[in-house]
Amino acid sequence: MVLALFGLTGCTSSSEPNMELISEQVPLPALGNVEYHTYVLANELFANVAPARQARYAVTGFVPVDSMQYDESFQHPLQLLGHQLEQGMLTEATKRGFVAQEFKLSNDIIISDKADRVLTRDIEHLSALDRVDYYITGTLVYQEAGAMVNARIINARTRDIVAAATRFFPAELFWQQEQVTTRNGRLYRTENKG
Repeated sequence: MVLALFGLTGCTSSSEPNMELISEQVPLPALGNVEYHTYVLANELFANVAPARQARYAVTGFVPVDSMQYDESFQHPLQLLGHQLEQGMLTEATKRGFVAQEFKLSNDIIISDKADRVLTRDIEHLSALDRVDYYITGTLVYQEAGAMVNARIINARTRDIVAAATRFFPAELFWQQEQVTTRNGRLYRTENKG
């Protein structure tokens, strides 16, 4: 009788593995997996938001929560994470069917000795921005082992937050773990635990 019950329960299990469950159980190396973390953050952020063809989205940079602006002198392994998240969320929104506005688009092609481009931060070269209905943005809280990312979708007219998500991004996404780091303007040496 026990063998028969054992056999019945074995028949009810699915032959297809749950990929979400596997991805959470298999530890992925942090280095080079910023796209994976961005994808998981986007899954949570867009879970209850459906794309509408008439709605326009603008994705802005993710900034440190304490200063609300990028500081190029700040030394942290994830100092460029806010810029990467802006680009990654633009990609994720577009892949999911949202219409994203590129507000850094220039009026024309900008040609210089080193590059030809259409994206700029120079206000004089920017083209007029079409109507934006929603902003996708976020903040970063830096920690010793990484950064907590808080993403949100904001209605541009009402300023209501229509969706929000949080995810921890490990410090080793862009560089291997460093033996020497800075914190609050001071150098610190970390022990290799390996």
